[in-house]
Amino acid sequence: MKPRVLHGLRRGVLLLAACSALLSTAAAQSPAPCASASAEFDFWIGDWTARWTGPDQREFEGRNRVRRALDGCVIMEEFDGTPGSPLKGISVSVYDPKRKVWKQTWVDNQAGYLDFEGGFTDGRMILARSAEVNGKPVRQRMVFHDITRDAFTWDWQRSRDDGKSWETTWQIRYTRSR
Repeated sequence: MKPRVLHGLRRGVLLLAACSALLSTAAAQSPAPCASASAEFDFWIGDWTARWTGPDQREFEGRNRVRRALDGCVIMEEFDGTPGSPLKGISVSVYDPKRKVWKQTWVDNQAGYLDFEGGFTDGRMILARSAEVNGKPVRQRMVFHDITRDAFTWDWQRSRDDGKSWETTWQIRYTRSR
């Protein structure tokens, strides 16, 4: 190779190496894409025992595992109602920083698909949605309340008057598994 071409090649390789080092340093110093995501849902992360009373007044117990996933951008839930209930499902929750709301999608082994939005207010995490049940409009929501480090209560509620009043149709008491 001619000395001039060789010199140019060396210079190009050195420039490429320098740029690569700068990009690596910048990437290492830049925050993860969800580093600024709200921590409001962090109380939910962990392994939980879920207890509830059925319509026949029998007590039931299930499990819930909640983890951060996908570089901390997603909170993923795995609910297993057995042996108390055949219901099993997963949800994924993400924080939308532009709108300052949480979004959650739930799917389950009974072909259920639900989508919610909401946030943390007055010590409660509330995620709600509009739906149609038996041909009539209804509001549905989940309310996480009485939150401590090792326990909280979750209510499934509905409103038939566009949120003026709410009826709790399922309540689960969560305790952190040891």
